[in-house]
Amino acid sequence: MAVTITFAGAAGGVTGSKHLLKWGSHQVLLDCGMHQGRPEDVQKFNYRFPFEPSDITDIVLSHGHLDHCGSIPTMVKRGFRGTIWCTPATKDVAYWIMKDSAAIQQMDFEYGRIKCSLTEKECAEPLYTIDDVEESMKYFVTVPYESWKVVAQDFRIKFYDAGHILGSAVCLVELKDLDQIKTVGFSGDLGRENMPILRDPKIIKEPVHHWITESTYGNRVHGDIQSVEKKIVELITKIAKRRGKIIAPTFSLGRTQEIVYILHKLTDRGAIPRIPIFVDSPLAASITGVFSQHLDCVDEETREEFINNHENPFGFRNLTYTRDKAASQLLNTTPGPMIILAASGMANAGRILHHLLHGIEDRNNCVMITNYMAKHTLGRYIQEKRPVLRIFGQDVNLRAEVVEFNEFSAHADWPALVDYTKKLADSGALKSVFLVHGEEDSALALREHIHDVLPQMTVHIPELFQEFTLS
Repeated sequence: MAVTITFAGAAGGVTGSKHLLKWGSHQVLLDCGMHQGRPEDVQKFNYRFPFEPSDITDIVLSHGHLDHCGSIPTMVKRGFRGTIWCTPATKDVAYWIMKDSAAIQQMDFEYGRIKCSLTEKECAEPLYTIDDVEESMKYFVTVPYESWKVVAQDFRIKFYDAGHILGSAVCLVELKDLDQIKTVGFSGDLGRENMPILRDPKIIKEPVHHWITESTYGNRVHGDIQSVEKKIVELITKIAKRRGKIIAPTFSLGRTQEIVYILHKLTDRGAIPRIPIFVDSPLAASITGVFSQHLDCVDEETREEFINNHENPFGFRNLTYTRDKAASQLLNTTPGPMIILAASGMANAGRILHHLLHGIEDRNNCVMITNYMAKHTLGRYIQEKRPVLRIFGQDVNLRAEVVEFNEFSAHADWPALVDYTKKLADSGALKSVFLVHGEEDSALALREHIHDVLPQMTVHIPELFQEFTLS
């Protein structure tokens, strides 16, 4: 009986995570993410799958970011009737992420066709509706961290805290191939140590034979998160003096809460002026509520500084969560100074597009980049400081200041990725490593770093749709 894995997404890129593990009667999908990027690629990869959804027996979901869970409603809509395994927090997070995605798809479709007269090619029909998301939730089953879940006689799974976002997991799949036990570890998105709010990543305790790891920052060493507060103080003080706006595309899950947490601490200390701060995202407001339901996932520092003192780390006097559409629109005509945190994190959809459209040509304003920006997204184009950008079919000039904070990254950098892989290899069981969820230069660099410490290790950089047999 052959055990194969096919890399059906996030191979050669950082979006649309899907890895298909097949043996016997099982077809297990590790993650089921939505592809983000150019409109033509979105249509190509999200509207069609390289497998039949009804053939998939299980989905093992590492976490609730859209590029890891966003295609689940499409799968269910097209016949998937298996089980989706994840941690309790990931189930709650994924619900809001997918629900928001459905709403944004519908909103952008209507806005593009009616307001901007976009063609059908430029403005595709929504992939799924909120009703499709509700239907998808029937197939979720949760598993707590570090507890084996027997799925079938020859198949069980275990989750370890990945420290990336709320509920994120490093996934371990144990299967029986004839009389031989094989284990496949999957990092999902691996977090960093000593980051705000969440606990540090946990190492898999069991022997791992095949390791699938992200390589997003396989060629980068992150700045120290402890130094970020000084940079934020300097930026806010500068922009406030010129009465500008700081417009920050932020992931509603994770990044928004981290920035709010830091702004709360700086405000309490009097380190920054008490200017209005808006979290302009219904999703971020909902996700922040999910955090309060899963306080078992937060680290000791957050517990000691806020929770033990009965204080909300995500709420303070000059912070407003904006759910209403009219209130969101009002921000575009309200003069600064102010800070606006809005989704989507890569600036390819949602309310952030409207704030950028209205604010990016003002030299007093600043676009604050705190997330990874995938190729062919508006966020990447802003990061590259392209002089002319296209938003909702309009050409706009980039005149606002652009400031990048890579210290916030929730992804492990190359030393951390190598260290995790090295610790797995110390058991003597590790046979092969697969580098996914990274652009080519990052994956190539990470392979070299791994070979520096594990020179005999087989390290693959899969191409999209490439299949491997696991020995």
